[in-house]
Amino acid sequence: MKNHLSDRINSMSTSATLAMAAKARELKNEGKDIIGLSLGEPDFNIPDFIKEAAKEAIDQNYSSYSPVDGYADLKQAIANKFKRDNGLTYGLNQIVVSTGAKQSLANIAMVMLNDGDEVILPAPYWVSYSDIVKLAQGVPVEVPTSIDTDFKMTPEQLEKAITPKTKMMWFSSPCNPSGSVYNQEELEGLAKVLRKHPNIFVVSDEIYEHINFRGGHVSIANIEGMYDRTITVNGVSKAFAMTGWRIGYIGGPDWIAKACTKFQGQITSGANSIAQRATIAALNAPISSIKFMIDEFHKRRDLVLELLGEIKGFNLNVPEGAFYVFPDISSFFGKTINGTLINNASDFALYLLEKANVATVTGEAFGNDNCIRISYAASEKELREAMARIKAVL
Repeated sequence: MKNHLSDRINSMSTSATLAMAAKARELKNEGKDIIGLSLGEPDFNIPDFIKEAAKEAIDQNYSSYSPVDGYADLKQAIANKFKRDNGLTYGLNQIVVSTGAKQSLANIAMVMLNDGDEVILPAPYWVSYSDIVKLAQGVPVEVPTSIDTDFKMTPEQLEKAITPKTKMMWFSSPCNPSGSVYNQEELEGLAKVLRKHPNIFVVSDEIYEHINFRGGHVSIANIEGMYDRTITVNGVSKAFAMTGWRIGYIGGPDWIAKACTKFQGQITSGANSIAQRATIAALNAPISSIKFMIDEFHKRRDLVLELLGEIKGFNLNVPEGAFYVFPDISSFFGKTINGTLINNASDFALYLLEKANVATVTGEAFGNDNCIRISYAASEKELREAMARIKAVL
């Protein structure tokens, strides 16, 4: 009965990461020994002090609706975090708490974009950016990058992509899926171009900021001339292993925050009250409380790069953040492996799932046809076994 559904939903893609995870679960349920390296989800338990804060909130009967844009003391904790970690000063009227950073992004798109507005997306980009933009009647404009430039967009590429219809630029640093991290000089180069086009706004997705192996995260809102036109998006799912708690937030111009609150008030209202109280504890804690996770991700990155480096045909760079590697596997295209013809990255990811029982994600979902995304948010034992299986079937 697809013809009874809206054009909006019929034209929307299914999230490739969630689809691959669902396929992996289906195969597991059939009894197959699948190693899932497709989801962007930390495999650590939530720190105990965050759990205790949630239990205390239940005991204190935080069961009523919260304010649409979040509890005031949570927004104060977010403001303190922005100041402490990013050097950004946001008032409470500039902060909106949402049901995950994905909702934060959707809010921004729905309140900022009109039919035909263009949004520049350095590719590869997070899988949902393009469809969120399309849902808001915007037009995604992909700017392709390659492994040779560590998947970073140059100022020259940005300038070339700008048209009279350009309304926004969306990017993540550290980047999902590539793990690339823009440094101060690189962001200043992009900002120099943007200052020539004062009507373009920036969405800076910084959800992986603490999973950063280069030492020091830079927010583009801190670059000269960018504060009043940047919406900084963050949340607690990655650094604090709180994916299922669904808390994201933005900091940005007050008029944008007000519009996001208005929109959210008609869609979901305030985020989960218990999760909000737990997030206060998470954000008030020193970064040292989660350093063990960051150190472990660093070790796993090095392990995966070492093991993949032993497999002929993988073109690798060194990602500086997040918990993904994004190898270029285009050398396999047009080749037949054990009777299977590999035409593209989707064929390759499916081959690894069916022959090696390892779930990855095609780079096509992220705007790059030559790569696959491998998450190393898994134990060392699982990662060693997965890389051995991949090597064996190739």
